[in-house]
Amino acid sequence: MRLFSMAAAFALLAAPTLALAGPVDVNTADAETISAELKGIGLAKAQAIVDYRKKHGPFRNADDLSLVKGIGERTVELNRSDIKVSTQKK
Repeated sequence: MRLFSMAAAFALLAAPTLALAGPVDVNTADAETISAELKGIGLAKAQAIVDYRKKHGPFRNADDLSLVKGIGERTVELNRSDIKVSTQKK
């Protein structure tokens, strides 16, 4: 019973952390937000996403993220439901 109580307590503590991850617009978010919201994307890779966006313009779709050095198709698939791509009008 004690083990169950400890597991339940851990689940309750972890729930807010799990709930914080969510959709992020890779065309508008800063590196800190991208790294916090997407799985397998640390701050260095998130900064590479921002730098790529500044150099090449906005991403058209989630698959475009694989054009960024260090971001593979597996990472895109892992995060597909949380990757948002806004259309920016100039």
